Amino acid sequence: MFSAAAVALIVLPAGAAEVRDHPRAVVELFTSEGCSSCPAADARLVELQKQPDVIALAYHVDYWDYIGWVDGFGTKANSDRQKSYAQSWGSSRIYTPELIVNGLKGVVASKQDQVDAALSAATLAVPVSLDAENNALEITVPAHGGSGEAMLWLVTFKDHASVAIDRGENAGQTIDYAQIVMHRQMLGMWDPVAGTHLKLPLSDVMTDGANGAVVLVQTEKQGLPGPILGAASIQL
Repeated sequence: MFSAAAVALIVLPAGAAEVRDHPRAVVELFTSEGCSSCPAADARLVELQKQPDVIALAYHVDYWDYIGWVDGFGTKANSDRQKSYAQSWGSSRIYTPELIVNGLKGVVASKQDQVDAALSAATLAVPVSLDAENNALEITVPAHGGSGEAMLWLVTFKDHASVAIDRGENAGQTIDYAQIVMHRQMLGMWDPVAGTHLKLPLSDVMTDGANGAVVLVQTEKQGLPGPILGAASIQL
């Protein structure tokens, strides 16, 4: 949870924050440093993030750690998110590399035709506004008629890391990773009638080496993730 007071101030130079607030798609890549099929998908995520209307996130999972290389970014929480998506679709199957677009559909991330097809009709209806000034992150999600209630999630990320892999299926490779999820936390409910406005200390948001954040407006059904309705990202 966020504390009421910041532990340390983060001072932003003018124009330092890059905000992406009109995306058509949020792409969530489930990947692992120990997966031989993943480097091509990791490289594809780098390219997807360059598209101004796409927000990319890389969730490193931990269920391949046993085969010889422990992913330093992998967490059980990331694996659980992937499992929750599968359960929401009535499936028990998870795999890497999987790319999920707007919480609606998972495709094999290393197959360009599947990725292109999933992105071709992607759209996000609910606008999200982010602003970083005076050492605070300000989040505004306005009212939007016709939408049901949804949850607000804060996902922080590290925009880049280069990892030399010594063992396992990718032994001997140095792989560049982008948009690495560091932490994920529920902020509360979004009210489609009244809208929602929040203000958080930046020093409480940007922890564990994170230098960016994404706010997701995502539906839920029986505790499982549903479609993403809106999103915005900020990178410092």
